[in-house]
Amino acid sequence: MINKSEKESPLIQVISFDKLLRQYDIMAQSEDYLLATKAKRILEAQAPYPELRKGFGDASLLKKHKETIAIILHDVFSDVLTYNEIKAASLPFDDIIFNTSARFKNILANAGGDQFLPEMRNMPEGQMYIVACTVILNAYYGFQFDFKRPLFYDIPDANGVMRHYRILYNADFMEILPTEKSKQLTQTDVDELLDNFNDLEVWKEKIPPHSFIAKGFVISNMFDITVEHAISEIKSSLISNNRRESTNFMQNLLETFKSFFNLPTIRAGFVEYNPKKNRFERVYGAGMQSFILQDKDVEPCGDALCQKSYGKLLEDNDYFSISDVDRFFKISNGIEPYKNLKEQGIKSAIFAPIADDGKLLGVLELVSPEVNALNSVNANKLEGVMPFIVSAVIRSKAEEENRIDAIIQNECTSVHESVYWRFEEEAQRFIKDELEGGQPTFTEIVFKNVYPLYGQIDIKDSSQARNLAVQRDLIIQLSEINTILMAAWEKSRLPVYEELMFRVNDYIEGIKDGIHTNSEQGIFNFVLDEIHPVFDHLKKSDNALKGLVVSYEASIDMGTDSYYDHRRNYDESVMLVNKKLAALIDKKQVAAQAMFPHYFERYKTDGVEHNMYIGDSIVDNDSFDPIYLNNLRLWQLQVMCEMENAHYKLKPKLQVPLDVASLILVYNTSLSIRFRMDEKRFDVDGTYNARYEVIKKRIDKSYVKGSNERLTQPGKMVIVYSQKKDELEYLRYIKFLKSKGYFTGKVEIVELQGVQGVAGLKAIRADILYKTDNEASSEKTYTYEDLMEELEG
Repeated sequence: MINKSEKESPLIQVISFDKLLRQYDIMAQSEDYLLATKAKRILEAQAPYPELRKGFGDASLLKKHKETIAIILHDVFSDVLTYNEIKAASLPFDDIIFNTSARFKNILANAGGDQFLPEMRNMPEGQMYIVACTVILNAYYGFQFDFKRPLFYDIPDANGVMRHYRILYNADFMEILPTEKSKQLTQTDVDELLDNFNDLEVWKEKIPPHSFIAKGFVISNMFDITVEHAISEIKSSLISNNRRESTNFMQNLLETFKSFFNLPTIRAGFVEYNPKKNRFERVYGAGMQSFILQDKDVEPCGDALCQKSYGKLLEDNDYFSISDVDRFFKISNGIEPYKNLKEQGIKSAIFAPIADDGKLLGVLELVSPEVNALNSVNANKLEGVMPFIVSAVIRSKAEEENRIDAIIQNECTSVHESVYWRFEEEAQRFIKDELEGGQPTFTEIVFKNVYPLYGQIDIKDSSQARNLAVQRDLIIQLSEINTILMAAWEKSRLPVYEELMFRVNDYIEGIKDGIHTNSEQGIFNFVLDEIHPVFDHLKKSDNALKGLVVSYEASIDMGTDSYYDHRRNYDESVMLVNKKLAALIDKKQVAAQAMFPHYFERYKTDGVEHNMYIGDSIVDNDSFDPIYLNNLRLWQLQVMCEMENAHYKLKPKLQVPLDVASLILVYNTSLSIRFRMDEKRFDVDGTYNARYEVIKKRIDKSYVKGSNERLTQPGKMVIVYSQKKDELEYLRYIKFLKSKGYFTGKVEIVELQGVQGVAGLKAIRADILYKTDNEASSEKTYTYEDLMEELEG
């Protein structure tokens, strides 16, 4: 027996059989002898217990009058159907149940007997009060409130598998009676309730607690909807977001499959199919596993499956079931997939193809440690859920492709966030034109009247450093080749070995003084075409020479097919420099964008270059002022000094101690930039503006006028400009940043030697102040306002 809960309610629950007994009162007067006799027998059984008519609130009386209540309810609860129907008498919206059918009694016993108390699912206490109010409004006041919602019991079976039952109430034997606390309600009151569903206090005001009596009982008819519920849960799980990231997704899906198949030992897995390589691939995500792959990441389908399962899954897109893994393992002489499944302790399995329009996308794997638990018969139950699984996989693949594209864009070519709004507008226009039946094209996007800023930190003399690394590697490799050829010649005295040594020495002499344009490729081809075949012969013909050749091959890099020690040191040093500098400017860009949005791009070569464009057309909901250009120029100068310092600290850790040289180009005229759809990048627009690009490409190789001295030098920040006002502006910045510890104070102004297509340029060269590890590195970025305050102070 279940105790009545003490939840607040507008209803006082009174258990009574009066309304049903009144029908028997009428039947007892019937001329039908049998009908009247039966009714009199029921009324006589009730007569000694007037409380069964009058009603009672003490639920313990249900147990006391159990036999009598069973007689009263005999017609309602048929003995013939007691083992088929899931049925009980109960109180509405309450967990009190009595006079249960035999089938419902067995369900509760399997769930834990008297220890298990079934509770209605997902019915918040506040809403239960409101639900009871709607019953009162309909039954007593005569208003039409529709708040019917499905009610459910979730009850585990003897195996622990959760089963789900829908409850349908028959309220023919209920009466709603007012108490002294009830109120008269007007249409205005009802309108207020209609507008305030979630305001429990309003409902309590209009229909106070215990203002009505619910006299009688309801008949609860329950139906097992476990399969339908499982299908719904599978659908909900599969259409949810973040399936792979969710730690609960696979566990929840597994519990649903247990209910769906009524198998507590079932396990589920997924494997993805790669049609290009005809192989299965692991699906990565929280809780994801594959019983076909076991501990492998990928496996060719022909290796993972037998001929029959291959045909079923890949060719026919049909289920493949194994009712007894051990039996099929024995019949097949231990081939896959039976061997793999047997090793995992699996006794039966279903492989369900996830296919769309005849194209396999993946396989759903269901396995059990019980023989015959999964088979070709219950495999067909999957017909109800496979469409949802297919849809989810298609959507997941599309999302993954989008995600891959996003990553590629982020790493390679991306639309910068500052101008994303403009691309979004263009895409919306494109979609609109398409929906209206037109033939849309993606218009080239132009930003007019923007101010450019360019800076670079270039690895100084990178070509010479690389050539030196190549030269050293080639000399070492050729010397080792000569050693092997000498050993071979001393053994056999074959003239061909002597001739090869002569050519090797000739190559060594040719590169001692420096590497020429075709030297590296020429030596590579010589070694590949003429030396390696000879070494293959030596390995087969002489064990002693074989040892020398094997030792030589061990020193050769597999990726380049050549000796790659000094070049590796150089390449890794360049990579570390680029990575350090790029990471620093990317980090600083976050703060710069917060000051005022602007387009920014940076790219790595032998060093790091960056372009910035700022102006009114770049921003969507903001207005541009020249102060923001001044601010960005000051920011750029400061950050490039910090990048120089970052390299200064990194340099001792490099295999090749590379130097860098910094350069900033000041261009005081606004220009237009256009996004080139074919090249997926921004470029300056128009012939006049192209002068800016010409200057950018040529100034870093220029010389100081009247000398052989290169303009860019390690330790100096070079600022190239053409207008006097730019010179004065940057001298102010340098003076300000000197006070903050960025420059030494040594400044020179030089003229650039004429470069083809460019004339009249000057440059400020300011010595950078480098800080030791003991000196604190400031994280603060100074703004143009800071500069103004410093100058005015």
